[in-house]
Amino acid sequence: MKLVRFASENKVFRGRAEGSSLFPVEGEAFSKEFSLDQVRLLPPSLPTKIVAIGLNYRDHAEELKLQLPEEPLLFMKPPSSVIGPGDAIVLPPQSTRVDFEAELAIVVGKTAKQVSRKAARDYILGYTCLNDVTARDLQTKDGQWTRAKSFDTFCPVGPWIETDVDPSDLQIELYLNGERKQESRTSNLIFDPFRLVEFITSVMTLLPGDLIATGTTSGIGPMKAGDSVEVRIEGIGSLKNVVVSAGS
Repeated sequence: MKLVRFASENKVFRGRAEGSSLFPVEGEAFSKEFSLDQVRLLPPSLPTKIVAIGLNYRDHAEELKLQLPEEPLLFMKPPSSVIGPGDAIVLPPQSTRVDFEAELAIVVGKTAKQVSRKAARDYILGYTCLNDVTARDLQTKDGQWTRAKSFDTFCPVGPWIETDVDPSDLQIELYLNGERKQESRTSNLIFDPFRLVEFITSVMTLLPGDLIATGTTSGIGPMKAGDSVEVRIEGIGSLKNVVVSAGS
């Protein structure tokens, strides 16, 4: 099932997507059917936090000539960075290089604390596409990642939450202006989604709607104003955004 949030006529709805049709959950809009091309898709989740993973694809580690980590490398993105499909990624004036990073995102379904790997599946609502936008020059300058990862609009998410997909071997791609820049499979993840849930919940409590960005693959690169960027994940869908300069 594809779970969506969308806006129509200044009202926000939750529902499910079937092909090009959207159906609000029971009790909303008297089960009225909406057309996908007549609504604005919103971020499918409203997280209290985004927990992200650094260096979690074998091919990305090879690209950077780095050793594989022994444990997941955690960092955070703030909820204020989240935008939805079609929204603009705004380039901040503080940065001269802003990169795309295609990622599979885990959407937490219920409060999770000290969850075992075996039980992790029960705490996952589903999966979605995420672009971990990064001010690469500031990441290098600061020596840590908070500022570089946290600007408003730096976490595009969507288009929906797919609840019925196996995350173990999905193709993940990123296209910049229609040209493929990143391509891998989730089978190349160093730490799979269930191990990530186990590890993160040993550190912090995850709440319903929280996101885990599982890491990006090789091929990361810069974006500029006027670009169109698209994350595609097999079995889930496509997340498209445009890039604009601050103040435009």
